Order: sequence, then structure tokens, then C-alpha cells
Amino acid sequence: MVLIISYMVYLVLSVGATVWVARTLHRHGRVFLVDSFLGNEPLADSVNHLLVVGFYLVNFGAAAILINTGGSPSTIADMLKQTVTRIGVVLLVLGFMHFNNLLILRTIRRRDRPMPPINYNPYQPVPGA
Repeated sequence: MVLIISYMVYLVLSVGATVWVARTLHRHGRVFLVDSFLGNEPLADSVNHLLVVGFYLVNFGAAAILINTGGSPSTIADMLKQTVTRIGVVLLVLGFMHFNNLLILRTIRRRDRPMPPINYNPYQPVPGA
């Protein structure tokens, strides 16, 4: 019975955390995406939706794999230890996914921005000034 309780607590917490993070990123990441895609709102909304779908797939897949780790707990203390460890790994996967998404979007954003001249020196006075 302890194993069933452990699974239920783990599933509720991991699914809840994944859904909450995905909704938060979807809602608040739109502005960043619109800016990254130079104001192309349809493209930003489409990418935003695709990111959320991919986010769900990776995180639910990781949570499903992690449910089999740790063996069968014999006491409540073992159950809590295993459940907290599993949730910790799920949270790390969520954070890693978020960081990777931001890194990719930063790369896209920088690629579309004009680069300063190669011999650019901010401390050198502008000629004629």
C-alpha cells in the first residue's frame, strides 16, 4: 500500500509542477518570443505552442521513466525519501528544459540582430566628433 501512495503522490506532484511551469512559460514567454522573431506574432504564437507541446512530452516522459526508480519502499520514511528524490529530478529536468529553450531563443535573437563592426572599439572616439 505504501508503494501505491508513493506513486500517487509522485504523479500528482510531477504532473502538477509540469503543467504549472508550462502554463507560466506559455503565458509569460510570448513577449520574449515576439521580440525574438522581430514582431512576427503568428510565428511567435506557433513556436510558443510547439515549445509547450515539446515541454510536456519531454517532462512527462522523464516522469514516467523515473517512477520505476528506487525500488519498493518498506516504510513511510523510505516512501518520502524516494518520492522527494523523484520530484527533485523532475524539477531539475524542468529547469534544464527551460534553460535550453532560453538559450536557443537567445541564439535566434542574436542571429537576427545586426552585429557591430569588426574593429568596433567603444572607447575610441568617433571620427569628426
